Amino acid sequence: MQTNPFALIGSVAMVTGANRGLGRAIALELARAGADIALGVRDAASAHDVTAEIERAGRRAAVIEFDVRDVEHAGRAIAEAIEKLGGLDILVNNAGGGIAGPAIDVTPEDFDAVWALNTRAVFFLSQSAARSMARTGGGSIINIASQAGLVALPGESSYCISKAAVIHMTRVLAVEWGDLGIRVNAVAPTFIETEGTSQALADPEFRADVVERIAALHRIGFPDEVAGAVTFLASRAASLITGVTLPIDGGWTAR
Repeated sequence: MQTNPFALIGSVAMVTGANRGLGRAIALELARAGADIALGVRDAASAHDVTAEIERAGRRAAVIEFDVRDVEHAGRAIAEAIEKLGGLDILVNNAGGGIAGPAIDVTPEDFDAVWALNTRAVFFLSQSAARSMARTGGGSIINIASQAGLVALPGESSYCISKAAVIHMTRVLAVEWGDLGIRVNAVAPTFIETEGTSQALADPEFRADVVERIAALHRIGFPDEVAGAVTFLASRAASLITGVTLPIDGGWTAR
């Protein structure tokens, strides 16, 4: 009998964008907690290293190659994960991105591209996962939102809007799917040291401004600090938590 409420032994999780950055850290932390991992990536070859690490931790890993923006393909990816690993208990919607630029210059094409990746994809992948989870007694969906969905970041209008939508989507789906035994939560990280932020944070002036705005701890975050929160929300320790967005921002949004 499993007594540790933080353990995920016997669970299967899918993590999108699992080959690097936050996705990689989340996949590895979920595996350390005992879950088998379906690695959702656009290029299967990019997931070899993280697959090996998961297997060294004694868990199973399955690489699922697909584009989250393709709704039909996403549905097939959920089915493939279930076929390869025997079920699906946890979905982490991590894949995302943005196109920077002043709001006055944003093109319809750029806006639609950010929306498709950050918001539309999250909704329809969650829908596919929920249909499976509903048949097996429930599960946990965790969306990787952003502090950009809680505060305005100049020059990131499309990204901010898309992540704000993810935060409200999290509430809506939590309320609709609670009777199915499905919990839906989100985390909203600040700037984290990853490949995706390295270029911006290499600018000393920009980095100093970010550190100042992280108003309590005054430091950039690390991927493991997000991964730990996601693992908690996926676990039985969070069994009464749903519809919540947890800021992981060192105090940025508290000021």
